[in-house]
Amino acid sequence: MQNWFLAPWPELVASPVVWITVTLVVYLAAFRVYNLFNNHPLLLPVLTAVIVVVGILMATGTPYANYEQATQFLYFLIGPATVALAVPLYTQLPRLKQMWKPISVALVVGCLTAILSALGIAWLFGATTDTLLSLAPKSATMPIAMEVADLTGGIASLTTVACAITGISGAILTGGLLRFMKIIDPAAHGFAMGLSAHAIGTGRAFQVDETTGAFSALGLSLNGIATAIVVPFVLAALGMFAF
Repeated sequence: MQNWFLAPWPELVASPVVWITVTLVVYLAAFRVYNLFNNHPLLLPVLTAVIVVVGILMATGTPYANYEQATQFLYFLIGPATVALAVPLYTQLPRLKQMWKPISVALVVGCLTAILSALGIAWLFGATTDTLLSLAPKSATMPIAMEVADLTGGIASLTTVACAITGISGAILTGGLLRFMKIIDPAAHGFAMGLSAHAIGTGRAFQVDETTGAFSALGLSLNGIATAIVVPFVLAALGMFAF
């Protein structure tokens, strides 16, 4: 009976439709739970959905490589979704012109801090060169971080995991930390969220209000560009990469 039930499973998991459907259903359920508990940061849909999907993969014995290949269409949608963030950003253009100096300083400091702290902490714990190269771009949005990791000789799959952990932890911690520091400006909240927690943090920022979301989108975009430019030079200065 059990063999009869499991017999069609290899053919089912080979279809992208199955895993795309599973991913979307799990995420929508996680988002529903998130709303039921008043958007509690520990119940971020990305976090809870990842846990459930990983559990399903383990329970069915499905290799991650198969899942990744089946959900390539969802990876493709990350690009258009990132570009679409320019729409709310455009509505904040007058304020952006007024704040370009503090934004520029915050970008430089934040980008360098993210790169150097990741490298320094990992080095202290004895990380290998491959791991260091993979962690350096972890604060950029995932598509950019993966490309930078490939360029510098890192492991793209490890960079993906590091980006996810960075985004989830940043989305959970940033808001509370800024409130503790008595920083209440939505623009500052949003930019810090986007710079430190990229797309995951930006998703949470848009749940606060449009201004916070718009500045988070700005932080995400600018830090992605800055990381792509700065990481190779930092690694070259440390002797881990050659142009």
